[in-house]
Amino acid sequence: MRRNKGAPGIDGMTVDELPEYLKHHWLEIRAQLDAGTYRPQPVLRVEIPKGDGKARPLGIPTVVDRFIQQAIAQVISAHWEPHFHRHSYGFRPQRSAHQAVREVQANIRAGYGWVVDMDLQAFFDRVNHDRLMARLKSRCPDADLLRLVNRFLKAGVSVEGRVVPTHLGVPQGGPLSPVLANVVLDELDWELDRRGHRFARYADDCNILVKSNRAGKRVMASVTRYVSDTLRLTVNQLKSAVDRPMNRKFLGFTVSRNGAKLKVADKAIEKLKDRVRELTRRTRGNTIGKIVAELRETLLGWKAYFGIAEVLSPLREIDKWVRRKLRCYLWKQWGPAGYRELRKRGVTVREAWNTSKSAHGPWRLSKTPALAFALPLRFFINLGLPSLAPR
Repeated sequence: MRRNKGAPGIDGMTVDELPEYLKHHWLEIRAQLDAGTYRPQPVLRVEIPKGDGKARPLGIPTVVDRFIQQAIAQVISAHWEPHFHRHSYGFRPQRSAHQAVREVQANIRAGYGWVVDMDLQAFFDRVNHDRLMARLKSRCPDADLLRLVNRFLKAGVSVEGRVVPTHLGVPQGGPLSPVLANVVLDELDWELDRRGHRFARYADDCNILVKSNRAGKRVMASVTRYVSDTLRLTVNQLKSAVDRPMNRKFLGFTVSRNGAKLKVADKAIEKLKDRVRELTRRTRGNTIGKIVAELRETLLGWKAYFGIAEVLSPLREIDKWVRRKLRCYLWKQWGPAGYRELRKRGVTVREAWNTSKSAHGPWRLSKTPALAFALPLRFFINLGLPSLAPR
């Protein structure tokens, strides 16, 4: 919770306040858990923006409930982990999104040149509680544990101060939800395995690889029926498709047309650019050193995930674009002193004069030879600006 900068739930208690609270109240909480009388509080409903302009609802439990959820999640994982499918990669120990992406890539290279890209509509909001509890019971027969899980599922949601009961779904935002999601979708994994399909699943994101468009359409129809009739969930027809892998994205990646090399999806690049624009807004009024320090944190985090990309040209373009944004930022900051700053950095009188007296705007001027000479690559390296593409 600390690492994720977890927000308080409906009681307002922060993560930093939890240890002291537990010192004074843990014996009482433990007694309630042992006696089966512990009652989770409703989760706080917040909405976070998605890339498509819509909002994703999150349910934030109180920090005490998150603490207990984490303990429950560890118990359930211990029971279920040995039985989960090897092609399930989300929220599991020693498993990652990178492994899921590599699995898809390996299948493409093995001749499976079509993908059945399935998106489950509002998955976390539509999980059937009865089916989930029956699945849990098959490997976790502890009645007290199951009763507690059921109470968490039915704890309700606080929306603008009003508690709404929950009869379906597992609220995203607590540590228990990802484990329960895997328990629900484990059934899908083994059904796909039984049918002999090649696939990779990360949470509710699933790619099935096939050899032809015709096979893909057949698989899409039959798996959609299975999801609806057996799992009682819905495949989002607008976001799901049978297509060539290079036309689809999976966990932020796509593949190149030739050789199926990993490539960062356009949407992920645009999202990064939006963040860079936010950090380099002129109205922020920060020094270039502070701007670069903030950019460094964002770019290194982005690179830690997308650094496995094998098509490097888009990354080189982003590097150039980020430096141009910074040149634009500095040029606007220099204002009337632009001529003097250019001359100070070795730009010729003619170039400095033409640039500073130009009628063009800062973004256009940020690409001129004068700005490139005055603020070269070395300048940004010395400030600590990281590169997304290998230099």
